Amino acid sequence: MVAESTTWIPDGIDLDRPSAARLYDYLLGGGHNFAHDRDLAERFLTAQPHARQIARHNRSFLRRSVLFMIEQGVRQFLDLGSGIPTVGNVHEIAQAADPRTRVVYVDYEEVAFAHSHLMLADNAAATIVQADLTDPDAVLDNPSTRALLDFDQPIGLIMAGVFHFVAPAKDPARIVARYRDATAPGSWLAFSQFTRDLMPEEMDRIVEVMKSSRDPMFPRSRAEITALFDGYELVEPGIVPTALWHPDEGLDDGDDPNRAGILSGVGRKN
Repeated sequence: MVAESTTWIPDGIDLDRPSAARLYDYLLGGGHNFAHDRDLAERFLTAQPHARQIARHNRSFLRRSVLFMIEQGVRQFLDLGSGIPTVGNVHEIAQAADPRTRVVYVDYEEVAFAHSHLMLADNAAATIVQADLTDPDAVLDNPSTRALLDFDQPIGLIMAGVFHFVAPAKDPARIVARYRDATAPGSWLAFSQFTRDLMPEEMDRIVEVMKSSRDPMFPRSRAEITALFDGYELVEPGIVPTALWHPDEGLDDGDDPNRAGILSGVGRKN
């Protein structure tokens, strides 16, 4: 394959191996993706024709959950698996409400890191850490994380649309618990991920498609997702499709909420 003639490609990136971050960027209408990512995305859309809507619903849940936590007094966020910057990033949402809000993004994907780093160059209250979220110590002990976040004060943990890439062998409950235990009482968790509970046939097809990427997918049931909130008190309405979590109006587009494809919830650490 001939390398694409762009100036934004980080050095050493593998153009031939599609990534979930760049697929998500494509579904949201972004331009930081490669031919193999777009090929994967088109197969993803064949498997799940509502994929673009699902991506928008998840992005909307991110916005609403951040604003909810801001209303609860949170002024610092740790966004795990933050992805490639697009419209409505956490720091844009939170700092519009209070410019003093601090945000640490975490992603291991090269394009996500490079463009987040560039975007945040002049923002002293936000940064990006290149690390694997499944290694909590690498994230929590990173000097940039420690410099910006005060772990003696409540933190809003964000795991939006990312844990379906965490294999059961990685022990997801242990990972979430490590982040939970590192944060102060009164901290929050906003979480969303793909499930088979809503559209099982489409989800099975997505799983097959994603096996050809570097980010295979592991959907979870409502019960499995609820269990990840151990140590948190779920706020109403509990674990629901993204379209039904504190919607701005109606069903957040007025469509079938099951087409959100993703379950979501927000909880407060006791």
